[in-house]
Amino acid sequence: MGEAITHPFRVQISDKMQLIGRSESFQQLIESIRQVAPTTITVLITGESGTGKEIIARAIHELSPRKAKPLITVNCGAIPEGILESELFGHEKGSFTGAVDMRRGYFELADSGTLFLDEIGEMPLTTQVKLLRALDSQEFMRVGGNRIQHVNIRVLAATNRDLELAVRRNEFRKDLFFRLNAVKIHIPPLRERRPDIHPLAEFFAEETSRQNAIRFQGFTEEAFQVLENHSWPGNIRELRHVIERAIILEAGQMIDGTAMKKHIQEDSRLENALPVLLHKSADQSERELIYRALVDIRMALEDLRRLVIGAFPVQISGEDIGPGFEGGSASREENRVLEHEDLSIKNAEKKQIEKALEQFKHNRRKAAKALGMGERTLYRKLKEFGLENH
Repeated sequence: MGEAITHPFRVQISDKMQLIGRSESFQQLIESIRQVAPTTITVLITGESGTGKEIIARAIHELSPRKAKPLITVNCGAIPEGILESELFGHEKGSFTGAVDMRRGYFELADSGTLFLDEIGEMPLTTQVKLLRALDSQEFMRVGGNRIQHVNIRVLAATNRDLELAVRRNEFRKDLFFRLNAVKIHIPPLRERRPDIHPLAEFFAEETSRQNAIRFQGFTEEAFQVLENHSWPGNIRELRHVIERAIILEAGQMIDGTAMKKHIQEDSRLENALPVLLHKSADQSERELIYRALVDIRMALEDLRRLVIGAFPVQISGEDIGPGFEGGSASREENRVLEHEDLSIKNAEKKQIEKALEQFKHNRRKAAKALGMGERTLYRKLKEFGLENH
């Protein structure tokens, strides 16, 4: 299939892609990828958040006969239920309010290539029915259309949920589960494949050093021991963040065990402010990460609020009202300041969204990633600012 091992612990998938590891479970994972890649069989990729499910899907595509065709990724949990069907299958002009043009959906965009349905466990039941029909027949109709569209796609799906449990709870259709679960590839959490931590850390260090033009002096053995003793609730994603921060903040100096502990603790700084659960399930770990993200978002909004007050002073009764305003005259004036502040934040946010959409030619997934927000959040913002047609 063209892949070549260029390093004892690195499997070269394509010119720009490597898979890193040396554990027995990693070797089994590589073997599974090699077996399913040349086929058209549907694959369900399971594993906790941060284990690299999208990377595995990309590897399967890159080693398949469809590698020259597009790989289209759809985050089923990030698209609001009301527009998910339109995003998947497209829509005709005038099919609903705001449908000013015909739009092709992800199924059409992935024709002759691979469609990767990430977070498939979050898909609403109503959409699951239509998805099953489309997968079985490779046919569908755009929303508001009356002509059948034919496609030739290979489907990969991923989830961090227990879909068998979701089926028993009537939260996921049994027939769709069996359709997607033709072959299942499970990615173990990083804590269960500790031999992979060392080569992954070295790879992330090389990548970070190269991208930031830093001459990194390396890790001590104590640093590697600290890495291998950590539980890594955020899996490979968390490991990457720790290595990136350590190299940048230590300015390329040799990282020993003490420095590594400091940066791991920094990554988990919100742990003490939140409920700590031992022997967490995947769902519990996911909820905890959401709590952390919400706290981070709140802190960022407070910083933005203070920045806007300083950058846009308000003129009231001939006096500038800036960061030191104490509001001695009346609550009405204070309300005017707050109102102006909120409008300034919203205007700035709207302009940034418009700029991102223009830059990425209205590709909402790329725009959301550039803006540092989820696709669901971007769709909500588009509706809030009247930008649904962008």
